Amino acid sequence: MICLVEYTVVTLDKEGAVAVLTLNNPATLNALNSTLVAEMGRALDVIAADNQIRALIVTGGEKVFAAGGDIKAMMECTPLAAREYVSSIHIVFNRLAEISIPTIAAICGYALGGGLELAACCDFRFAGEGARFGFPEVTLGIFPAAGGSQRIPRLIGVGKAKELMFSGDIIDAKTALGLGLVNRVFPDSEVLTKAKEFAQKLSTRAPLALRYLKASIHAGLNTDLNTGLEQELEKVAILFSTRDQKEGMRAFMEKRKPNFIGE
Repeated sequence: MICLVEYTVVTLDKEGAVAVLTLNNPATLNALNSTLVAEMGRALDVIAADNQIRALIVTGGEKVFAAGGDIKAMMECTPLAAREYVSSIHIVFNRLAEISIPTIAAICGYALGGGLELAACCDFRFAGEGARFGFPEVTLGIFPAAGGSQRIPRLIGVGKAKELMFSGDIIDAKTALGLGLVNRVFPDSEVLTKAKEFAQKLSTRAPLALRYLKASIHAGLNTDLNTGLEQELEKVAILFSTRDQKEGMRAFMEKRKPNFIGE
């Protein structure tokens, strides 16, 4: 594994075409303080600028993904300060959600509040059997506002999202799987390995096709069906001007594996 850059509360590494962004502040259980959020933003800049990276894993290590927001910092916030704090998280989380490559959250331990909102920004969520999920914000007099009130209903449906967020209950990985909150559940010791295997698999797919597919899906979530279909048509037509499309179909006809170069 090649270290890309040094940080204080995150690490960013690269294995072939797969990048691994690890939240690394165990003293705070990876709470989303201003330093961690800023370093995540810097890391995403590095990832987005590297055309050799074709998939991204976000993880918090073996014991905790992220336990939520920085309660100590928020406790005495004025409305203006709270708005600025949450807005800074929105900026970074939106960049993660909109990055063009596939993203996987590899979750062990607690993914609560802002930590679960972070995971929801990824395309896929792989969880360990011991992982725990929830939105305890209502027990603190606030609500999930780092994108949670918007992304979670889109992910699991309004009724299930309201039950989870209104109650503040903590649920286990099996329950999260049943809700559609996570995609797959593995033994805790296998989560990161399974995420890397899947990321490596995705890294062999045509990167431009994945980019336009992801953009098409996201655009369709925010528009009517006919507009979404028209956007889909425009994007797939663009792919027929690429070398990868020609290579993929030629490889199929020649019964060999394609060599996609992202052009």
